Amino acid sequence: MVKLDITLGFEPRIPGSSPGEGTKNNHMKKIFLGIVLFFLLSIIFVPLFSQASQCAGQTGIVKCGQDASCPCELGDFMNMANEIYSFIVYQIATPLAVIAIIIGGILMMTSAGNPNLMGMGKKVLWSAIIGLALAFATKGIINFILSVVGYNGNRV
Repeated sequence: MVKLDITLGFEPRIPGSSPGEGTKNNHMKKIFLGIVLFFLLSIIFVPLFSQASQCAGQTGIVKCGQDASCPCELGDFMNMANEIYSFIVYQIATPLAVIAIIIGGILMMTSAGNPNLMGMGKKVLWSAIIGLALAFATKGIINFILSVVGYNGNRV
């Protein structure tokens, strides 16, 4: 009976299977995830950049001259870039890569002969290792580009 209905164009109605059903929930989930991600990133980065304007104390990311007018130069920008790089690589990328390596290892150990789960574990493990290697290699890449451009001051 169901086969006849499908061939005639009358598909049985299964809740959640029709094309427009549930898209509002998916759209709301994406908006909610974006808002949560924005606030989490704000919690991380706003305190760092709010200290950047303090010239006299020299406690922020941007550490400029000693006078009250605080004239910043290219070397000060490079110091700021170095601080941001160090924060991203050592405080964000490294812990995330360690967590991904642990998850990949757990997936591989619990696969119990399931080749799909074993493949997913290997993929997660290798992606984390390659991502961590790229994160640490960026310092050398940036310094190479700066030397090609001709910048001889403070390197990242």
